[in-house]
Amino acid sequence: MRGKPLVSIVSAGLSKFGKIEGMYGRELFAEAAKEAFERCPNLDPKRDLDALFVGHMGESYEHQGHTGAVAADWAGLIPIPAARVEAACSSSGVALRMGIYSVLSGLCDVVMVGGVEKMTHRSTPEVTEFLAMASDFPFEQWNGMTFPGLYAWMATAHMHKYGTTETQLAHVAVKNHYNGSLNPKAHMQKEITLEQALTSRVIAWPLKLFDCSLITDGASCVILTRPELARKYTDTPVHIIGSGHACDTIGVYEREEFTSIRAARIAAREAYEMAGVEPGDVDVAEVHDCFTIAEIIAYEDLGFCNPGEGGRLAESGETSLKGNIPVNTSGGLKAKGHPVGATGTAQAYEIYLQLTGQAGRRQVADAEIGLSHNVGGAGVTATVHIYRRG
Repeated sequence: MRGKPLVSIVSAGLSKFGKIEGMYGRELFAEAAKEAFERCPNLDPKRDLDALFVGHMGESYEHQGHTGAVAADWAGLIPIPAARVEAACSSSGVALRMGIYSVLSGLCDVVMVGGVEKMTHRSTPEVTEFLAMASDFPFEQWNGMTFPGLYAWMATAHMHKYGTTETQLAHVAVKNHYNGSLNPKAHMQKEITLEQALTSRVIAWPLKLFDCSLITDGASCVILTRPELARKYTDTPVHIIGSGHACDTIGVYEREEFTSIRAARIAAREAYEMAGVEPGDVDVAEVHDCFTIAEIIAYEDLGFCNPGEGGRLAESGETSLKGNIPVNTSGGLKAKGHPVGATGTAQAYEIYLQLTGQAGRRQVADAEIGLSHNVGGAGVTATVHIYRRG
């Protein structure tokens, strides 16, 4: 049955993304939770919430583990069961999957799923080292490979195989910065030109400064319930109708191809089949653009275009706000920011806004079907979720 709900989102919250001085990650999570509670006055958090799942990549940033309990404490949810979910940059995308499991199992009626990361108080070399822990240690980290390097490897392979150009990469950056300029919670709220993107300093060729996502602080959350209970809490639920999750080798060097992310293709296929929809049915999507090449590859892995055509799709304008398939209306990781543990449910937050008509100046008209695509590491873990307006 097309669009049969697995679970329903009845509320969502997002902290401001950016360089947030003087706040711990736990305070950012409390900010996101507060918005979610205020959006859903029919929900009593202490009475109704059965569990909390929090995506969080690393203890290193704040020298703090036990994130589930910390987040529950600061969101005022003690003593409900709470747990941290770790899957690198896809931590809260996987946490969302865990929340779906918990509701479908019948053990929980209402759960909060979210994510958080506080990163900007650390130096760029420190953040680079902490992020690299999501790659293979003996063969990648030990030999000096970083995520800009790994995605540059994927970009050059895509360029060699398909003729993808630096200008096509830059079009992704320009689009997402424009969308970010319309998002009051985005880290980077300013437009850039194609020339600025192309002439920015090289980080790992062909990736330049404006091809790379931001080191960001932030938190996000959504509240899930059984579909038959959704109208008890809101008149405008958003149903999750498909969910996919897959993994690939930790080492990129072990894969047969570098121009596609197999885990994302598998997760997308699972989600589409579960939802009973096809790529052409998607009205708005949030994809994991940690680097501009990652968005181009996502177009192909998600079936928005054929393999090798992602660069031309970016250049065509079809993924802009006024295009046939608007992608990263929030500004994406590229402009909204990438507080790694928070990214998956931040994507869900944007889709929730779009499907309930609350996205303001970046609203996609008549959006009914949404998709989020969250990737951990260099394609090691991927989740894809498909949403339908209630």
